[in-house]
Amino acid sequence: MKCKVCKGPALIDVRRHNANFCSDHFIRYCREQVSKTLKEFDMAEPGDRLLVAVSGGKDSFAVWDILESLGFDTNGLYVGLGIGEYSDTSGQYVRDFATGRNLPLTEIDLRSTYDYDVPTASAVTRRVPCSACGLSKRHVFDKECRKGNFDAIVTGHNLDDEAAVLYGNVLRWQTDYLGRQRPMLPALNGFPKKIKPLVRLSERETAAYCVLRGIDYLVEECPMAAGNKHLSYKAALNLIEEESPGSKQAFYFGFLRDAVDRFDLTTSDPNQDRSDVATEDSPILSPCIECGSPTNVETCSFCRLLRRASGAKPVPVELIRKKY
Repeated sequence: MKCKVCKGPALIDVRRHNANFCSDHFIRYCREQVSKTLKEFDMAEPGDRLLVAVSGGKDSFAVWDILESLGFDTNGLYVGLGIGEYSDTSGQYVRDFATGRNLPLTEIDLRSTYDYDVPTASAVTRRVPCSACGLSKRHVFDKECRKGNFDAIVTGHNLDDEAAVLYGNVLRWQTDYLGRQRPMLPALNGFPKKIKPLVRLSERETAAYCVLRGIDYLVEECPMAAGNKHLSYKAALNLIEEESPGSKQAFYFGFLRDAVDRFDLTTSDPNQDRSDVATEDSPILSPCIECGSPTNVETCSFCRLLRRASGAKPVPVELIRKKY
């Protein structure tokens, strides 16, 4: 197996491109894919200040490292979710990564800042854990982006993630959600710009990038994610990809090319009050009476969650895992 570029010994194959790469040229390939994505979807330009949401996993570390290599001004943001030992471990991975590279990092701990954690919020509000987690993180991401005057929030969603979400939304024809299947959501109506620079790279490729770059990352999945239907969607797409390399990319990018504009960018997601991807045609937004975030109702979803979860007796992770 020879490298497509230098013809030397290859270390990794990218079947959907019918290509093999050595270490140096694979790293270059990953960076070029991200650079291409940034330009194609008008995500960011040189000089932009980017707030990178980091979790301790391979994807968020890979995108932070790549953006740094491309010369962007980045700041990491880690949200402590209070998911037992998992959160303790992930937080340490993030701190080690940032410290080892002398990168700025902002940490927000839900328990310290808002007096609740994800397991407790899930139990008290009867939301599935991923719903309580997603709502909490989106609020913190938006707030910190506005507070720091960053040009965009960066998340580490990769091709596998986006294809799985699209697959699930198409299976159920969730037309409100299909409008959100874009790698860049513009800054409108008080909400910051959100970008996903890794959508041209697979989960396997971000893992290989981290290994080749010497990046130590948390391998374990979040214990709250057990039973998440998107994991089964990923498994189904992996079977298709194995038989027909390139299917995930063709599915996702074909949708972006031929279909996404058929769906409204607004959303009826109850977690977001139809406001996290608001457009000029969305319902009129006004500041939440409690936190000031844009919303189309008097009190935003996050503040309603906070009313119920803040100060509640902590609920052990194990109890939530048994329930879901």
